Amino acid sequence: MTRPVAALLALLILGGCGGAPKGAGDAGGQFGGLDAEILKWRAEIVKSGRLCQSPTEGQKCTGFEVACKAERTVTPADQAKGITARVVAAMDWNGWDPRLKQAQAGAEAAEFIKGGAGWTRAVHAPVNMSSCADL
Repeated sequence: MTRPVAALLALLILGGCGGAPKGAGDAGGQFGGLDAEILKWRAEIVKSGRLCQSPTEGQKCTGFEVACKAERTVTPADQAKGITARVVAAMDWNGWDPRLKQAQAGAEAAEFIKGGAGWTRAVHAPVNMSSCADL
């Protein structure tokens, strides 16, 4: 992938977030580094996602978009563990279903938790793709 294409892709991925936490793209601050973690998540989906495994060029995963990002409450118990931020994000994309032999939409939600060692990511139950509210 060329640099201009990669940069455009990153902007498209990160730009689709009307409800993004303030400062999510900043290098520092409460949400500093979150955008880089979302890009890592996307790369992992491309590498191992079921809909992204077709060897045929026209059947690769495309159209990645972060549909929503929403800050979650950091509880006193979280703070005692060193957690400083919680964010749920949802991403969707288009891929290829090898069993059905047709294009299919994919979507995932993840919770990002920031602590002393940086961000960690865990699978999250499906969310409303507009608001990231739990279903």
